[in-house]
This record gives sequence, C-alpha cells and structure tokens, in this order.
Amino acid sequence: MKMTNFLVLSFLLFAFTATSIFPRAVHAEAVIDVFGDEVRTGDRYIIGAASNDFAVTSSRIICNSDVMFSPMSDGLPVIFSPVVESNDSVIHEDSNLNVDFDAATCRMAGVSTMWKIELRPTARGFVVTTGGVAGLNRFKITKYEGGNNLYQLSYCPISEPICECSCVPLGKVVNRLAPSTVPFPVVFVPSDRASKIEYKMM
Repeated sequence: MKMTNFLVLSFLLFAFTATSIFPRAVHAEAVIDVFGDEVRTGDRYIIGAASNDFAVTSSRIICNSDVMFSPMSDGLPVIFSPVVESNDSVIHEDSNLNVDFDAATCRMAGVSTMWKIELRPTARGFVVTTGGVAGLNRFKITKYEGGNNLYQLSYCPISEPICECSCVPLGKVVNRLAPSTVPFPVVFVPSDRASKIEYKMM
C-alpha cells in the first residue's frame, strides 16, 4: 500500500513539472501525417518513432494489453477521436483525444481497445494500456520542435486514481509506452500506405 501511494505521488509530481520540459502547441493547427495530409477522425494510423525503427503496438494478446513497441512492420493501427464531439473531422494539436487500437476481434468480444493509463507495480510505475472509457482517458498530440511533422504524445489526467492536472509526456520506457521525461518524437502513418513509407527525421 505504501509503495502504491508513493508511485501515485511520484506521478503527480512528474505531472506538475513535466510541462516545463516539453513545448506546448501555441495554435490548434491540424496534425499532419508523414505524407503531408491532415490526420482525420476515424481513419487508421500507425504511430511510428521518428527514427523509423519501431512503432506502437500491443502484445500478441491484443485485447486487454499494454501499449508496447515493435518493428514498424508490426505496428497496430490506432483511431483518434475527439473527446468533445465535433463536426470537424480533422484532428488538431493540443485537443483532448480518445485513442483506440483498431482490433475488430476485441470489439466483437465486447473488450475495449481504448487507451488508458494504469499503475503497474511490477513495472514500478504507470503504463499506457487498453480497457479505457471514452472521455475519462484523455490524450493529446502536440508539435515536437526539431523536425517536420514530428509530434509528442501526452496523457492528460482527469479521473481517479490521479487527478485533473497537467498533461504528462509519454515516451518509450523499456518496451512500453509510459510517462517519461525523455522526449520521444513520433509520426503518423496512414495504415493503408505504411508499406510505402520512406521518410527521414528532418
């Protein structure tokens, strides 16, 4: 119990200090994929590392799985949707988002593929996992300084066991997506064009 309380308090401290380390988007500009097109609600995207060597995926058991990393060829598509419904189909920087893995087998089984954050004592901290509820698990995409169409993912606490406080940058911790103080630029690749991807970190 003491360890759990310590981890939660550590996360809160990190949340309040992280925003001074990572830049925020000044304007709500459209998020752009690696081909120069606007990222849109409902479309399927691979979240890839800017270095083009690995992508966000899940474990072999997709349902109820932590968000992990694998080679780009094994990336699992995600779908972005705004927390607040809008007639605008474009995903904008610094807006609150739901993130779902596109896994039909899980949906058919009634299992949520929506991202959330959860305490993992075995991992000594919080990690991004699935099983989230719409509106209670907010994520943001902000511009990453230092390249074209590079972005930073963040988690924005709103519900227990954390709080409603500053957004927390996410990065690669061992092989999982988790809160991190190390900048982690990502790109968005339309899943139907992933095999054609040829880009370099600018």
